Amino acid sequence: MVSLCLHGPSRTLLGACSTKVTFSTVAQRSFQSSQALSSSDAAFSYRIAASFSAKGRRFKPDTNVLNFNSLTQKILKGNRPDSGQDAFFVSKLGETGSVALGVADGVGGYSDMGIDPAQFSHGLCEHMAEACHVMTEDHQIEQLRARNLMQIGLQKVMQDRLIYGGGSTACVGIARSNGGLQVANLGDSGFIQIRLNAVHHRSNPQTHGFNFPYQLSMASPQLLAQQRLFGGKPMSDTPMDADVTDHDLRHGDVLVFASDGVWDNLSSSEALRLVSRYMTSLGAWESGDKGIAIGDQLHGLTQRGGLGKHPENTLQALIAVAIASEAKAASMNTKVDGPFAKEIHKRFPRENYRGGKVDDICVVTAIAVQERI
Repeated sequence: MVSLCLHGPSRTLLGACSTKVTFSTVAQRSFQSSQALSSSDAAFSYRIAASFSAKGRRFKPDTNVLNFNSLTQKILKGNRPDSGQDAFFVSKLGETGSVALGVADGVGGYSDMGIDPAQFSHGLCEHMAEACHVMTEDHQIEQLRARNLMQIGLQKVMQDRLIYGGGSTACVGIARSNGGLQVANLGDSGFIQIRLNAVHHRSNPQTHGFNFPYQLSMASPQLLAQQRLFGGKPMSDTPMDADVTDHDLRHGDVLVFASDGVWDNLSSSEALRLVSRYMTSLGAWESGDKGIAIGDQLHGLTQRGGLGKHPENTLQALIAVAIASEAKAASMNTKVDGPFAKEIHKRFPRENYRGGKVDDICVVTAIAVQERI
């Protein structure tokens, strides 16, 4: 597998849809989550939803969405969302009011070795969610860091007898009830923090070369046999290579965690435009004499049934669906160049690549809400 495949780009392993969202009904489904997020003494809570679409599958806004709420249960293995090689998780951390969340993107090149790339990425997220689920001691939770959680997930994957090899990028966050956020990002998945109609922070992709992201990996038996025959060893990144950043969240901040299926097709400014459209039009943000401010509707819009017609219709789900829908449409557009095509033109001026990049798409949105005392 070469690092650049201009006709149907695919990752190097280490070694059509309308953009208008009509959010009338959303099927009630289970999120890959340990428990519901609620804490009577938490200063902040996080209203979270995810939307996704597997490559080659039609995007269905009513069903390709999951809410994280008081009715969600932990997703069991074998009951994974239809997100292809992309995976995600959300998990409550004990009774502290804090929450862990993240996305992972399986390395497609492993399919050439007969390995399903989704096994590694989904397994990584499942093991991170499970680690959070069983963590009940407050001192353990307080000491948990995003990079540590990524390491725990990787170790569990290496011990999982159902996973024979593979690799994945990962973007993992821990949002605290005091408004603190820590993110560990490895590879070209990533996140943005949006505050009052502006991108407050954007993660930077980590790559060894074009379309060759940093990635966690587990050598397959076939790859190990090749090493014994030809010598050498595969390159392998670890959680210690992840970029770790710390942030202070404010009431009404919006977090968008997503795989490169989103970021290769939408710029951060395009994601901002979508978030701002719904936050302002629905009254979560309001314009005034002093500029943009948090609206009184934010609490209600992010609760179950906040948008009416169905209990699962929430502002965070609407935003997740809007971003996934826009990214899906851009990925199949053969005329308008997205970020991936623009990067090709920058690095390889003679290449005639046009349009978007068809890929699995996964986005997790979280809205920080300061609880009323």
